[in-house]
Amino acid sequence: MKKKAVLIVVDSCGVGALPDAALFGDEGVNTLAHLAEAEGGISIPNMEKMGIGNIIDIKGVAKNNNALGYYGKAMETSKAKDTTTGHWEIAGLVSEKPFNTYPNGFPEITLKKIEEFSKRRIVCNKPYSGTEVIDDYADEQLKDGALIVYTSADSVLQIAAHEDIIPIDELYSICKKALEICNEYSPVARVIVRPYIGTKGSYKRTERRHDYSVPPSGETMLDRLKNHNLPVVGIGKTSDIFAGVGITENRLTNKNNLDGIEKTIKAIKEIDEGLIFTNLVDFDMLYGHRRDPKGYKNALEEFDKYIPEMTNNLNDEDLFIITADHGCDPTYKGSDHTREYIPILAYGKNLKKNINIGVKESFVSIAASIEKHLLGCTKLEGCFL
Repeated sequence: MKKKAVLIVVDSCGVGALPDAALFGDEGVNTLAHLAEAEGGISIPNMEKMGIGNIIDIKGVAKNNNALGYYGKAMETSKAKDTTTGHWEIAGLVSEKPFNTYPNGFPEITLKKIEEFSKRRIVCNKPYSGTEVIDDYADEQLKDGALIVYTSADSVLQIAAHEDIIPIDELYSICKKALEICNEYSPVARVIVRPYIGTKGSYKRTERRHDYSVPPSGETMLDRLKNHNLPVVGIGKTSDIFAGVGITENRLTNKNNLDGIEKTIKAIKEIDEGLIFTNLVDFDMLYGHRRDPKGYKNALEEFDKYIPEMTNNLNDEDLFIITADHGCDPTYKGSDHTREYIPILAYGKNLKKNINIGVKESFVSIAASIEKHLLGCTKLEGCFL
């Protein structure tokens, strides 16, 4: 019998500080609870029906004694709080060693090699908010077409440039080469293209972001499903996060969360077996990092409205999971990710109802459950189905 799994990562929607959060400077964080509190409550009735209010206390969300499926949360085994590590662990791969970060900027040799390849000088080279770096350096970038290179608490090298000064295809080419250079001189998990448009005082990032990632350091659930000749469809930046490894079809989103939601609904209607793996990045990129609880709340409420259309189009044997990859508490200091538990909400028309899975010891439990569902077996521990 054909069946599929739909896995949606609400990027950065953590549900409370992990026991070791203080080691990351994140003591007391809670993305979902704090944004709801800051905005006087949140209305997410469909996730409420799935049991989100049973995982933690959320202002405006009731507990549900008759949840539609499984609910609980998971700890991150990998000692990190970045997107790549979180997604890899969700897919069954624990990272033994954290990626390198560059709180003092990248070494001169890395910058020199990027300048030699691109024939453009580099400005900035320090940790920065993605919007603030444009405000502070875009005028200088316009003078001679320099590259604005910056980083964050994550293992990323980001390059921002005005689309009218550096054509997008050229910027993609520079960033792709920059990942090769970083691999040799200053390893990172990702190099991110950050194009923008506009004029002085009104610069705006465009939706043509692209992530160039290192491939996973070992086998993931995606590989195992693909090796069983099952489709693995990545929606949004999912394929980028895995460097395309294990992905059989990449459906990019070019606009916003709603584009990703609509592409997920379309895939649910079209695909009868395998995995649909969606990342909704706006929660993190537009609202978490920018410390915008109101925007985060509105985006969650928008997403929640589309859940019935997703679940109503599932086949009887399908599995539907909502989770996150880390936190990014929009009420917390700074602009970086936060070290948090992730929520797990799982539903299927023929699955058991109202099952509290408690606290899973690793994000790997998600991969284990999907593999058990689709393959009938798994090499991974922690399955909650």
